[in-house]
Amino acid sequence: MTNTTNKGQTKKVEELLNLQVANLNVLYVKIHNFHWYVKGENFYTLHIKFEELYNEVTLKMDEIAERLLTLKGSPAATLKEYLELATIQEANGTEDARTMVQTLIEDFATVNEQFQETIELADEADDQPTADMLIAFKADLEKHMWMLRSFLGN
Repeated sequence: MTNTTNKGQTKKVEELLNLQVANLNVLYVKIHNFHWYVKGENFYTLHIKFEELYNEVTLKMDEIAERLLTLKGSPAATLKEYLELATIQEANGTEDARTMVQTLIEDFATVNEQFQETIELADEADDQPTADMLIAFKADLEKHMWMLRSFLGN
């Protein structure tokens, strides 16, 4: 592999990490919205679970941003940038509890696909620390998706 190819791959890894910083920030706000506005018979269960999830999402976002800085990249750091870069949509404020859970399953699946893409590219760029970090994050999201699907009876 040529040095130019490796630099191109590293640049693409940085772009994908920045996308994940943006998506995780939008998810953080979205899950907070769900935490505050969930209603119904599952309020206590979901209120607590959503708090657990937004706390975890913010830790992952910070680790990804710091990894990006380690690679000499520049993570997005404004709401405007997050919304411009993100592929995850904000909450619309009208979701019921089941829709909130289903939306998180779908959003986690989107983020997981992007993690996989970044893992593969990081491997090609010989960036094992990035790949390893995202492999662990991917496993965490897969477990959350399973638990949320189980909550819905799927």
